[in-house]
Amino acid sequence: MAGGVSLGRDFGWLWAAYAAGTLGTWVAFNAFPLLAVTVLHRGSAEVAALAAVGAAVGAAVALPLGPWAEFRRKRSVMVAMDLVRCAAMLSVAAAYALDRLGFVQLLVVSVLVAAADITFGAASGACLKALVPAEGRLVAQARLESTTWTATVVGPPLGGALVAFAGPVATVLVDALSYLLSAAGIRAIRGREPAPAREAGAGMRAADLLEGWRHILAQPVLRPLFLNSVLVNGLIMATAPLLTVLMLGPLGFAPWQYGLAFAVPCVGGLVGSRLARPLVARYGRHRVLRVSGVLRACWPVGLVLVHPGVTGLVLVMAVELALITCAAVFTPVLAAHRLDLTPTDRVARTLTAWSVTAKASLAALTALWGLLAAAVGPRTAIGLAGALLLATPLLLPRREVGATACVDTCK
Repeated sequence: MAGGVSLGRDFGWLWAAYAAGTLGTWVAFNAFPLLAVTVLHRGSAEVAALAAVGAAVGAAVALPLGPWAEFRRKRSVMVAMDLVRCAAMLSVAAAYALDRLGFVQLLVVSVLVAAADITFGAASGACLKALVPAEGRLVAQARLESTTWTATVVGPPLGGALVAFAGPVATVLVDALSYLLSAAGIRAIRGREPAPAREAGAGMRAADLLEGWRHILAQPVLRPLFLNSVLVNGLIMATAPLLTVLMLGPLGFAPWQYGLAFAVPCVGGLVGSRLARPLVARYGRHRVLRVSGVLRACWPVGLVLVHPGVTGLVLVMAVELALITCAAVFTPVLAAHRLDLTPTDRVARTLTAWSVTAKASLAALTALWGLLAAAVGPRTAIGLAGALLLATPLLLPRREVGATACVDTCK
């Protein structure tokens, strides 16, 4: 029971599977850059390319997988994606053990994992919608959000300890194991799964590739939320490398101080995710989305004032804490609302389109802000991103539209 809403045993298995995979991902968060630097002796350009190419190409590969997943049993798709990710990570460990690891292999594996991540997420969203009734979806999404932030806090330190004691490939093995545990959790779900909207043998139509975007852009509520989410997340994450350069370079912060500045505020993710449902119960979903959406865009501009010393460190921590807390309220409410506004036969394609756009936009904005920082300096580029974020609340929906009405418009 959660706030009077029973989520059931099957959701418990889905949650456990999500927790295992997410923790493994965060334990191995820096595994590939670490292998590229310490084992393959690659420079910063190759390490940056590893992250950018993996995400961008992975998103492109995932595009046809959305329709593919839509017309298949979602749990089977999730298990398949877990096994693909496990095999990909094990291939890295095997190549390392045989002294055959190469940079191209890391690139290919990063693409495979990125594509499988998107497809797994799309299928799991459809699975969650089938398992959890509408009144319980916000509770479910808040639990997943809380799990994400817990893994964010716990995973990297565990990964660092594993690397220190067992070498750089240890976290890769843990990540591979986490996908096996995730697959086992999904297989433990016993409830009857709804039949796919269309038989898999019917073949994929060209229109299926665009159906996710068609649904999002036709929705009077989803469309502004989609544009707002993609732009806000892209601008926030695009400035992360610039803040790293500024803090570890001209401002002279030690690496441990830099790590502390971003580890401690993650507590806000736990707080925000726990506040989401009580806030919605008291004020309504639309108001919570608008207020938390506005507030999460207000804080990043404060990073332009970062300066050396303890007060500068406290400033970064305060800004990040406020940002993460507001985002952790907004995210599960958005995720639950998005499921409610999307017909069952379009969930996988809609979530795939959303993720592909987010990853492509992030790659483009990161590259653009890197060029901007080279021209005007990282502090000015961070300030410009913060100023643009102040305008993003204009993209939030201004009026409340019921989920039933919104879904009906797309039938």
